Amino acid sequence: QGHQSRLTLRQHLLPFLSKIMEIKNQTFDIERALYALKDARVTNCTFAGPADGESVLKEAKNIEVSNCSFSLRYPLWHVTNLKLVESKMDELTRAPIWYTKNALIDHCQIRGVKAVRECNDILIKNTEIVSPEFSWKSNNVTLLDSIIEGEYLFFNSNNVTLKNVKMKGKYSFQYIDGLVIEDSNLDTKDAFWHSKNVIVRNSIVKGEYLAWFSENLTLINCQIIGTQPLCYCKNLKLIDCTMIDCDLAFEYSDVEASIKGKVDSIKNPKSGTIIVDEVGEIIKENPVYPCNGKVIIR
Repeated sequence: QGHQSRLTLRQHLLPFLSKIMEIKNQTFDIERALYALKDARVTNCTFAGPADGESVLKEAKNIEVSNCSFSLRYPLWHVTNLKLVESKMDELTRAPIWYTKNALIDHCQIRGVKAVRECNDILIKNTEIVSPEFSWKSNNVTLLDSIIEGEYLFFNSNNVTLKNVKMKGKYSFQYIDGLVIEDSNLDTKDAFWHSKNVIVRNSIVKGEYLAWFSENLTLINCQIIGTQPLCYCKNLKLIDCTMIDCDLAFEYSDVEASIKGKVDSIKNPKSGTIIVDEVGEIIKENPVYPCNGKVIIR
């Protein structure tokens, strides 16, 4: 919440810069058309055309972009202090936002592959995103009230927050460190692999082989769906969660869990205690590590 407040305060200062250049109702398609633009508003502009020029707003600083459409590669690289609102980036807008610092993105549509890479302090709200490899190696990224679809989402990023997000993915949150998810619906296959310091609250998490090799993962009041979840985990905690179609769960994990309802099967928990209403099968066979975890039926 503190990160979000700082971003919001700083971004709201952008429209009140003392000297503002206004750029309106124009079309740009040459390379670096507005290179190193500073202290400016760009409104109702189109970045597309036969010249097919890339990096149209590269190295910009203190800019507000609204009601614009993008169909050129690499438009917003190395930007500092960006407000991007009610704008669209189509599938041809490849790698649209890289190395950017302090940005607010609100009521936008982003369709470009590899959006948001190696960025810092990014707040995204009310936005629809379809972008394979979204938000790689970024720090302090907040996604609110949005819809996102991609394959490798938030790979190797740090200090990420999602709230009221509907996600469709495959290999999300790999190698992430510092993540909070609230009130969200995640349909994302084997998410959270090798993640560290993750808290998920009041959310649906659907996948396969969920969160293997994670460290310090806590799920609170979540619905977990899918085969072979939560194996090889360190310091795993489940608080008042439900598990649907979850078989061979918790293999070789250090786990403390309180589960409502039934788990299909639990296999070779390494340590800790799993409290559950019902379990279809407790499997203790041929462990390759010492396995002393306990399963307690309420």
